[in-house]
Amino acid sequence: MIKKVLTVAGSDSSGGAGLQADLKTFQEYGTFGFSAVTSIVTMDPDEGWSHTVTPIEPTLVEKQLKTIFAGGKLDAMKTGMLGTVGAIEATRQTIDTYNMDQIVIDPVIACKGTSELLQPENVAAMTRLLLPKATITTPNLVEAGILSELGDLTSIDQMKQAAKKISLLGPKQVVVKGGHRLGLDKAVDVYYDGQTFNILESELIATDYNHGAGCTFAAAITAGLAKGLTVKKAVVLAKAFVNAAIQQGLKINPYLGHVWHGAYNHAEDRMQ
Repeated sequence: MIKKVLTVAGSDSSGGAGLQADLKTFQEYGTFGFSAVTSIVTMDPDEGWSHTVTPIEPTLVEKQLKTIFAGGKLDAMKTGMLGTVGAIEATRQTIDTYNMDQIVIDPVIACKGTSELLQPENVAAMTRLLLPKATITTPNLVEAGILSELGDLTSIDQMKQAAKKISLLGPKQVVVKGGHRLGLDKAVDVYYDGQTFNILESELIATDYNHGAGCTFAAAITAGLAKGLTVKKAVVLAKAFVNAAIQQGLKINPYLGHVWHGAYNHAEDRMQ
């Protein structure tokens, strides 16, 4: 049976991150993807690729979710950029109504390409309403520093401290993504299952073509959970999936390059 998975997230008009990344990843995992759009992110090439985030009305988010769940409970879901408090409330209501239990919260607190944090009230609502329902949450270093209130995280020990503090907010498990900001010669993530830590390492790939890596990682975990993997196995496979996607990242326009979601499965060789 094909597993059904949902992303509640923003639309990236450049095609590399947000719900576009999620749906591509769901497809690569052999799952059937649904999306509820919470915001639309556009970039202006006439203004140095400046970003504009346009939220979707919460009532429209509710209507999307009602449509998606017309067939009943799904196998797993994730959240990304949530746009408004109303969208967050609608998402929590849906989780409760359908007793969703495989939930990945990617706590998108800032849009890459902007220095502007999402509204503090959104972060507060996400922390209060969604993190306690999370099977796992997947903050990057910046997000983990904010959620843990530890500020800038610059070491693996600090990532561990942050993961432990974030777990007190309610998620069953936490993975803090290290990325290039750690300054190490490996790509290091810290996975905390609520009791023990696992340090996950992979090759650090020197590339600027990594747009969408974080969304793809969370989406891959979601699809892995839907297909019956343990959380740890889902995280480890997701890291390998993203590593391949970054290795084959491609230039999209003069401003950025994207990960290639089909890399792990050599999707470029299909349909020939």
